[in-house]
Amino acid sequence: MRSRRWRLGAGLVAVVMAVALAGCAEDGGQGEGGLTVGLLLPSRAVPRWEQSDKPLIEKRVKELCADCRVLYANAENDAASQRQQMNSMITRGVSVLILDVVDPKALRSSVRAADRAGIPVVAYDRLAEGPISGFVTFDGGRVGRLQGEALLKGMGARADGGGVVMVNGDPSSPNAAWYEGGARSVLQDRVRILKSYDTLGWRTENAHDHMSGAINALGPNQIDGVLAANDSIASGVIAALKSARVSPLPPVTGQDADLDAVRRIVKGEQYMTVYKPFRQETEAASAMAVALARGNDLDALVTSTVDSPTTRDVPAVLLDPVSVTAETIGHTLVRDGIYTIDQICTPKLRSACDRIGLTR
Repeated sequence: MRSRRWRLGAGLVAVVMAVALAGCAEDGGQGEGGLTVGLLLPSRAVPRWEQSDKPLIEKRVKELCADCRVLYANAENDAASQRQQMNSMITRGVSVLILDVVDPKALRSSVRAADRAGIPVVAYDRLAEGPISGFVTFDGGRVGRLQGEALLKGMGARADGGGVVMVNGDPSSPNAAWYEGGARSVLQDRVRILKSYDTLGWRTENAHDHMSGAINALGPNQIDGVLAANDSIASGVIAALKSARVSPLPPVTGQDADLDAVRRIVKGEQYMTVYKPFRQETEAASAMAVALARGNDLDALVTSTVDSPTTRDVPAVLLDPVSVTAETIGHTLVRDGIYTIDQICTPKLRSACDRIGLTR
């Protein structure tokens, strides 16, 4: 990754939106020629794709381009399915593609096919391979570092020399290694990494199996902390710890700020999650897609570049993630309107919410 990193704050969001809207104003909302944005998301295993990214992208594309429509497909974590979905969209002649790739290598030929058909591809959240036109994501190294730093804090006195289990993401995802590398840069020389697992499909049940195996191999008293790559993985890890009657639970990290994970943090079962303000990511990707569909360049929308294994100097936006613990839920997730206090604080959690100051 290039060192020139863009922090897309409120002011820059406004600039991005003004540029995109200016293009629409020049058209008067007409003459788009039935532009179609193809949106390819990777799975339903991680709640954010269907609950946040899809509706936010659909909404923002429509705001930027009244005559544009979004054609959507979900790959259910299957690269062959995503390849078929993408090839179908190419055949149907979409104007631009937003691709959150399941497996970059497996989809490389489809990205090339889109390029031959004159269809630009915006890589979304994960860096695709082949001739992509733009890339939007959160800084994965920073995600991992936030997880590692929080885990050390949660481990307290055991942070120096304690035993940690790492339950990483799917190795087919380029982000998984990015997250892991960031976490290891913080944890190395501080803790002992006792076990490290890759979690196919980011699936909860696979994470549960990994954690159960670690408990059986190491014994529960040797595990002082768990670096879980995201909230779905954290869910499986915590279920395995509880099933083995581990008490107290060691600190467990997460990512994506899923509602169930936020509730686990309130209960004291999960130590932290990484909040990635999805609206910033979806707005940047939507602005890129609409600009490319109109035949415009991305100079006004990006200030960074990245290199993929196949393509150098891809125009990019790298956004900043945010660490969330029990103490910061209110002035991050609630403040930003991601969840209301009533959504988080179910009747069973009301006393726990009161203890951490999460009140109306």
